Amino acid sequence: MEYLKKLFAPVDMTVGKPWEDILMFTIPMLIGNIAQQLYNTVDSVVVGNFVGDNALAAVGSAGPILNLLIVLFIGISMGASIMVSQYFGAKNRKDLSSTIGNCIMLTALSSIFVMVVATMATRPLLLLLGTPDSIIDWCTSYLHILFIGSAGLAYYNILSGVLRGLGDSISALLYLIVASVLNIILDLVFVVYFGMAVDGVALATVIAQGVSALLCVRRLMQMKDLFDLNKECLKMTKRHSLNIIRLGVPSGVTQAIISMSMLVAQSLTNSFGEQFIAANVIVMRVDGFAMLPNFSFGTAMTTYAGQNVGAGAYDRVSKGAKQGTLMAVGTSAVITGLILLFGKHLMAIFTSTEELVVLSMNMMCILAVGYIAMAVTQSLSGVMRGAGDTLTPMWISLVTTVAIRVPLAYGLVYLTKSTQYPQGRKECIFVSLLLSWLVGAAATALFYRRGKWRQKAIQ
Repeated sequence: MEYLKKLFAPVDMTVGKPWEDILMFTIPMLIGNIAQQLYNTVDSVVVGNFVGDNALAAVGSAGPILNLLIVLFIGISMGASIMVSQYFGAKNRKDLSSTIGNCIMLTALSSIFVMVVATMATRPLLLLLGTPDSIIDWCTSYLHILFIGSAGLAYYNILSGVLRGLGDSISALLYLIVASVLNIILDLVFVVYFGMAVDGVALATVIAQGVSALLCVRRLMQMKDLFDLNKECLKMTKRHSLNIIRLGVPSGVTQAIISMSMLVAQSLTNSFGEQFIAANVIVMRVDGFAMLPNFSFGTAMTTYAGQNVGAGAYDRVSKGAKQGTLMAVGTSAVITGLILLFGKHLMAIFTSTEELVVLSMNMMCILAVGYIAMAVTQSLSGVMRGAGDTLTPMWISLVTTVAIRVPLAYGLVYLTKSTQYPQGRKECIFVSLLLSWLVGAAATALFYRRGKWRQKAIQ
C-alpha cells in the first residue's frame, strides 16, 4: 500500500540524480504515448482490414486537418505544464492553484471554439487539398464526429499536462491505457458488428477520450494537499491566463506550422493517387511509434527543466539536459534499428496488399536516420520550453518546415519529372522531411548552447 502511494505521488525532480529522475518520469510517459498512438493506429488497422484501402486512406488524410485544428489544446497544455512545473518547483501553492483553475476555464472556451469553427471548416479544407472524390465523404464524417466530441480530447491533453507538471506521469498513463483498451473494443464493436465504417472508429475515439478526461479530473480533485481547486481558483485572472497563452501559443503555433506543412505535403501526396495516400498513412502510423521515445524524453525534459528552473537550480538543468539527450539518442537508435529489421511485418498489419507493404517500407527506410536527429531536437527543445523559452523552438520549426521542408518537397518532385516518372519521384516527399529534421537538430543544439533560455523563467 505504501509503495502504491509513492508510485502515484507527484515527483519532485529538484532532488536526486538527474538521469534517474528523467528516466523514471519518461518510462510511464513513453508507455502512455504508445497507448495514445494506438488511438489512430487501431482506427487505421480496423478500417484497413474490415472496410478497405480507401477507408484507410480516408482516415489518414483526415489526420493533418485534425492536427491543425486542435493546436489550441496543444498550446494550452504546454503552457499549463510549464507554469505548473515551475510553481511546483518553487512551492508556490497560490499561483499553482490559480494556474490550474485558469487552465480548466481556457480549455472549456477552446473546446467550444473548435466544435463550432473546425466542424464548419472541414469540408472546405478537404476540397482545397484536392482530396479524391472516392474518400472525401468518409474524411468529412470522420472529422465532424471528432470535432463535435473534442472536449474529451481537450481536457485529457490539458489536464494530463497539469499532472505531468506536478511530476505525476503514472496517473495519466493508467487513464490512457484504460481509454485505449476501451477504444479498441469499441472500434471492433462499431465497425465489425454494426458496420459503421469510419464513423464507428471516430465515435469510439470520442467516447474513449471522454473517459480518460473524466479520470484526470477525478485525480486532480484528490490532490488537495498540493493545490486548491474551488470556485475562487476557477476565476480567470489576467496574469495567469496571459502567461499560459504566452508560453503555450508558440508551442501551438509550432504544431500548427507542422500541421500546415503536412497539409501542403498532403496536397502533393494526393496527386499520386489513392495507393500512395494509403502508403503514406501506413508510414506515418509507424513513424508515430518511432517518434514516441523522442516526444517522451522531450516532455520529461520540459517538466525536469521547469521544476529546477523554478527552484533556481540551473546547473542541475544543464547536467540533466546532457544526460537526458544521451538517453534519448540511444533509445531512438535502438528503435530505428528494430524498425529497419522488422518494418515489413509492421506494414503488413495495416494491409494485405503486398505492393503497398513494399512501397511503405521503402519510404520508411528514407526516414530512418532522421529519428536519431529528432531525439536531439525534442530533448533540447524540451529543456528550453521548461525554462520558459517557447519562442526559439517555434522559430526553428518555422524555418525547417516552411522554408526547407515544403519547398524541397515540391522542388525535388518537379526536378525528378521524366518520361518514366511524369509526376516526379514519390520518394522526394520523404527526402525533404528527412533533410528538415537534420537541419532542425543542428539548429536546436546551436541555440541551446547559446543559453538565452536561462533568462526566460516566469515571474
